[in-house]
Amino acid sequence: MPPEPSGFNYPNKFARIIFKSLEEVMGKNGFNAILHLANLPQYINNYPPENLDKQFDFAYFTALCVALEEMYGPRGGRGLALRAGRATFADALRGFGALAGVGDLAFKVLPLAAKLRIGLPAMANIFNQFSDQISNVHDDGDKYIYTLERCPMCWNRKADRPVCYVGQGLLQESLRWVSGGHEFKVDLATCIAKGDDIGRYYVFKDPID
Repeated sequence: MPPEPSGFNYPNKFARIIFKSLEEVMGKNGFNAILHLANLPQYINNYPPENLDKQFDFAYFTALCVALEEMYGPRGGRGLALRAGRATFADALRGFGALAGVGDLAFKVLPLAAKLRIGLPAMANIFNQFSDQISNVHDDGDKYIYTLERCPMCWNRKADRPVCYVGQGLLQESLRWVSGGHEFKVDLATCIAKGDDIGRYYVFKDPID
């Protein structure tokens, strides 16, 4: 049976980006197997169209994340989800909406701290504007807290640990791009799947390279 819809959606274009990123990471046959395991066979060789209609349900995204872990184990699934998150940003999202101006020369000459202060909220705003995901960014001294008040990666999921690794990889890659090549520590601190009130990523301000 297909997953029971949540009523909250990503736009088709976001889903298509994620599909292509997962295919890039694990190959066509591997991703087809994941779609089967997630009970989403209707998407095999039939990816969502490249438009902004909000038609890809959060429950479907969660089913993909669960299927990754079921097929590759928690550790292997985490690694693939992180890579897919990075690929999702690198392949497409960096040219999207509010982030388009982040590549401008005027932005590139800003101090690193200013790039983070502008870039992270721009990322959150893309998801708030185009999807039913709710994200915010708070300054917490030595780190930023990127929140998921409504999360597409663990809809109705129960786990004994945080599981939303696609978002972690996406944030890591977005920070690398925004900062001009630096890597940052991004911790998946809280997660709705394990009973926390909201999902929180801790983004530490000092680069680790």
